[in-house]
Amino acid sequence: MATDWSDNIVIADLADEPEFSEELNDLYGRLKDLKAGKLPSVVLNLSGVTYLNSSNIAQLLRLRKLLIEGDRKLKLSSVGDSVWSIMLLTGLDKVFHFAPDKATAIAGLQIEGGGTKASR
Repeated sequence: MATDWSDNIVIADLADEPEFSEELNDLYGRLKDLKAGKLPSVVLNLSGVTYLNSSNIAQLLRLRKLLIEGDRKLKLSSVGDSVWSIMLLTGLDKVFHFAPDKATAIAGLQIEGGGTKASR
């Protein structure tokens, strides 16, 4: 379940399927109903994820698009080697923003604009 770290940042700790899809679907549903000015930035902690399938990648891209449209940011943290390999292979390492751990991702969002503005 996603946690509100602050008014401007939500954190989701993800695991492999089926939890991955369920968590991202719940988070997307929660965020899509918010007005653009009320959207938080999101940190996805991938420390519990050992693989990504095409459906997972599509979910990540859909969430990223929603946040960009709301002028917010998505950061992926604690990406393991197997998931990082998929990111490199698909070119998604150039699409997403990454942080080595959850704390660094949160700090990065705060520094980049207090978790209130997204840079593209």
